[in-house]
Amino acid sequence: MNKTVIRGLGLLLGTGLNAGAAMALEGDVQRGQEASATCVACHTADGSGLNVPGGESWPRLAGLDSGYIVKQLHDFQEGRRENASMKLFANMLDDQQIADVAAYYSQMPVTPAQGGEEAGEALLERGEQLAKRGDWDAYIVSCKSCHGPGSEGVGSDFPGIASQHADYIATQLQAWKNDERSNDPQNLMGAIAKRMSDEDIQAVSAWLARQSVTAE
Repeated sequence: MNKTVIRGLGLLLGTGLNAGAAMALEGDVQRGQEASATCVACHTADGSGLNVPGGESWPRLAGLDSGYIVKQLHDFQEGRRENASMKLFANMLDDQQIADVAAYYSQMPVTPAQGGEEAGEALLERGEQLAKRGDWDAYIVSCKSCHGPGSEGVGSDFPGIASQHADYIATQLQAWKNDERSNDPQNLMGAIAKRMSDEDIQAVSAWLARQSVTAE
């Protein structure tokens, strides 16, 4: 093996180790509160975010898994997830600040979501079906299969989506459906979203937004 190849492998391994170390940093809640000044203009002081029908909704961060928040911020930084505003703000944070902000928001109580208030009974019933049981005739896996009981989240890969803003959920599902987002494990969400109609997306988004999350 020549020296050029060896140097190349060394760089790749070093980059991977550095990325792993960044992801594994322990966050500090107090420092995270200070660093969150970058976030509050959109995600608000209590981490509840804002539902903006027809516009860019800002998701609830309060109560999300810290590892999930860390991964999303790094993905915005490195272009694995696209959003011009978030790339700008994520790049204002270093690795330690990302870990701190994630720790801060993860310990906040989950706040009520907005959106879905005008959804009719039939639409909500369809949303509940998709969230709880899926639709095997259409090869649509239920939300709870990955996001856990009550769709309250499982670890750093599958965030809590119950009590998340309806328009934010719908926007993300459309992004996966249209190949505009793919930073989840094995693009599972892309495969599922492509099997969902626009009405399915509206239905499950409305139903999830109307769910409350029980504090542990």
